[in-house]
Amino acid sequence: MRHHDPVVDVFYRPEVSAPDARGNFSKSPTKPRRFVEWLLRSPLAAAVRLREDFAPLGRADFLLGHAPDYVDGFFAGRAPHATSNGLSWSPAFAESLRYTNGSLVAALRAACDRPSRIALSPTSGFHHATPSGGAAFCTFSGQVIASVSLYRERRLAGAWIDLDGHYGNSIEDSRGFVPDLDQAIPVNLNPSGAHAAYVADLERGLAEIGDAVLARRVHYIVFAHGADSHEDDELGGQCSTEEWLGASRLVYSAIDRWSQVLGAPVPVALALFGGYRSDDPEFVLRLHGADLAIGLETLTGTRLAFDPEDGR
Repeated sequence: MRHHDPVVDVFYRPEVSAPDARGNFSKSPTKPRRFVEWLLRSPLAAAVRLREDFAPLGRADFLLGHAPDYVDGFFAGRAPHATSNGLSWSPAFAESLRYTNGSLVAALRAACDRPSRIALSPTSGFHHATPSGGAAFCTFSGQVIASVSLYRERRLAGAWIDLDGHYGNSIEDSRGFVPDLDQAIPVNLNPSGAHAAYVADLERGLAEIGDAVLARRVHYIVFAHGADSHEDDELGGQCSTEEWLGASRLVYSAIDRWSQVLGAPVPVALALFGGYRSDDPEFVLRLHGADLAIGLETLTGTRLAFDPEDGR
């Protein structure tokens, strides 16, 4: 029996994407727009429901995970806070971050409100931020903000599965700053190693999460499959295409298995996270699309799979 619906709520509105800045190596500020445009012309379009019914975050929301000096300094465009993320600052870029973080918050809440429907925030730029500053193309720790907000409102705890090509330090670096973060995010999975070792570490981590889900210590899953863990990425490279797609299957199969045991859908929210291919930026989008297709097939039985290598 399938417990998830063949529909994906995508939390996107135009304000989520920032204008491109020539000085930025990372194209993550424009990826939400590019991915949604790609998604709507792909075979996945029939399963997508765009959701614009979410609000930008305000100062109080950012203070859930960050020091006031950093939040105020960043939005005022003051150094060093405004450039600690390694990206060009502008008022438009700063404003877009209210919406990228708002999209992530909305996706987590929607997944828990309607567990049978996958919720996707087409965003990145979170998992290297610290309470006092940004780093490595990340400005605010959206994972911390979204999960802490949900925990304080509803006492729901989440597990993050971060398959970006780089260790996501944001959650762990915030545990001493946010007093109830251990309760809000009891499990944060970042596999180590490469190729077979990476896959084996992922399997070990999924077993730990499964124990917590079945014991109802974890109430929802957030899965962020960064494309920079693909071996052709300029800044990553842990997995071949086969291994990268296999990692998606491992995650979604585990979620389906837990749902079958519980007799109810485990809430699932998705985010994009990293991916850097200046030679083929659309390959990054196709990888994200392939991950979503695997999720739909595994959780709902809807087969929309395609080969991300096609069209290169």
